Amino acid sequence: MKKNEKRGENCPVELTLSLIGGKWKGVILYHLIDGKKRFGELKKIMPNITQRMLTKQLRELESDGLIHRKVYKVVPPKVEYSFTEQGESLKNTILSLEKWGKSYQKQRKL
Repeated sequence: MKKNEKRGENCPVELTLSLIGGKWKGVILYHLIDGKKRFGELKKIMPNITQRMLTKQLRELESDGLIHRKVYKVVPPKVEYSFTEQGESLKNTILSLEKWGKSYQKQRKL
């Protein structure tokens, strides 16, 4: 990527999709809407994602400032993921995607 071609610089939709796009990021955000989750909880509700991919996607969402990772100093280690303030602003967008998806499923009888 060239210096003047920063991620989504010219198009806000491109930027948004670069942050939440892909197979898993939107799904992770969707599952965080109803509150913080531990890694194991996310893995359990998304059985088709590998542990490696879940870790990668969580790290990217954290790096982009959309989720917060809280580590508790206990044994065994406890880590929780939740929305940051910036991530909270995506909730309505994610819920709109859910609504659209349900409508599409119904129309297509999926």
